[in-house]
Amino acid sequence: MKELPIHIQLQPESGKTLYEQIYGFIRDEIRAGNLLQNEKLPSARFLADYLQVSRTTVDMAYGQLVSEGYLEARARKGYFVGTFEELYAIDGAHKSGPGMSGSRADEQTSIRYDFSPNAIDMRFFPYATWKKITKNILVDANSQLFSLGEPQGDLALRTTICRYLHGSRGVNCVPEQIIIGAGNDYLLLLLEKILGRHVHVAMEDPTYVKAYRIFCSCAYPVSVVPMDENGMRVDCLRQTDAQIAYVMPSNQYPTGIAMPIGRRMELLKWAAEEENHYVIEDDYDSEFRYKGKPLPSLQASDKAGKVVYIGTFSKAIAPAIRISYMVLPYPLLERYRSGCAFYSSTVSRIDQTILNEFIQDGYFERYLNKMRKRYKEKHDLILNELRSFEKAFHISASNAGLHVVLTDKMGRREEELAQAARWEDVKVYQMKDFRMSRDIGESEATDANEQAALILGYGALEQEEMKEGLARLRKAWELK
Repeated sequence: MKELPIHIQLQPESGKTLYEQIYGFIRDEIRAGNLLQNEKLPSARFLADYLQVSRTTVDMAYGQLVSEGYLEARARKGYFVGTFEELYAIDGAHKSGPGMSGSRADEQTSIRYDFSPNAIDMRFFPYATWKKITKNILVDANSQLFSLGEPQGDLALRTTICRYLHGSRGVNCVPEQIIIGAGNDYLLLLLEKILGRHVHVAMEDPTYVKAYRIFCSCAYPVSVVPMDENGMRVDCLRQTDAQIAYVMPSNQYPTGIAMPIGRRMELLKWAAEEENHYVIEDDYDSEFRYKGKPLPSLQASDKAGKVVYIGTFSKAIAPAIRISYMVLPYPLLERYRSGCAFYSSTVSRIDQTILNEFIQDGYFERYLNKMRKRYKEKHDLILNELRSFEKAFHISASNAGLHVVLTDKMGRREEELAQAARWEDVKVYQMKDFRMSRDIGESEATDANEQAALILGYGALEQEEMKEGLARLRKAWELK
């Protein structure tokens, strides 16, 4: 049992009620990090006896802390410090509000409703199945399973991935073209070794920030190319000296744009014009599409061997799986074999075997079908709830992925909208944080002309949480 460092000096003459003093002390201890996440607090009875106050007084303090998200009440277990993605420090006890909803005396320090576009719903993950497969594999394991394995990954898993990609995404490849790695980060770093140094890369703007940072860490010159309603503008791409174009054609992150066949053909034509031109296709969440079948990959239309296809199981199964794959066109496969094949595989053979059986035995397909249904329910719910936002925002949803985009119609700034949301315990994400043109100083002059756009992810939120979070956004942004 946690014994509070009882420096609580209850002061009846202070003007604050006893319950307010207990509440304030525990809240401040959590903010200061003296009480850690998931740490158990004393029972209400114990604390009441210790402080010589009534049980009702402590119950009121605990109840307020629970309602604000600082504590969690767990049935038959007691009170625990809540879990927070991040805490926001407060510089003073009293701050004025964001200018949209008036002033507020005490800013919330925890985010209760986080519309993260990266989070996924893990409540339906088949833990029992995964444990069973793992147990069976370890029971039957032999010395081969604990050997180093092939640098590109086990042939059995590469064969399974090859068949899955052809059936679901139209990818044309053979197992020898596939490299398995521990996450997209590793595969992009490996690709730098294959492509060579100082290769000029073009990226969409806005784009996936981590990929941009990885390319920069490789000392690659990076150009950001503007987008229109069809994706990366190839006419602007041609104005750069780029040799590599990094795109997400099936569901561009974060805009949600799906690249139509005409633009895809333009991009493939650009790649085919020069021997050293290639396209990196990041197909990070193609499994989740709610109308019709998933769009075919760009690689499926590539006849010249110019597309490097990268995918991952992080969103389709779980982030901790950390198994991604890369399909190399034959010219780059030869470079890999001659200069990079000595790199060992970064995924253990045990994890590869577990995943292979999970897919082969049909569990992966059943889990995907369940999660598509689950995410479609959330997708439809958030669009229905956002109808009341339409006078103030343009709502962009691509019938795919796990987020929507709200573009402001009233001339407000992203920072203003995000801060107002935070005052209501809601976190939304600003589009400007994904615009890498700012990072290289290309678009400061155009900031004033850009409409504010906010990203709302719904993957990890329960339906009731989503409704409450959107209700708070209506209040924060003064929507009727």
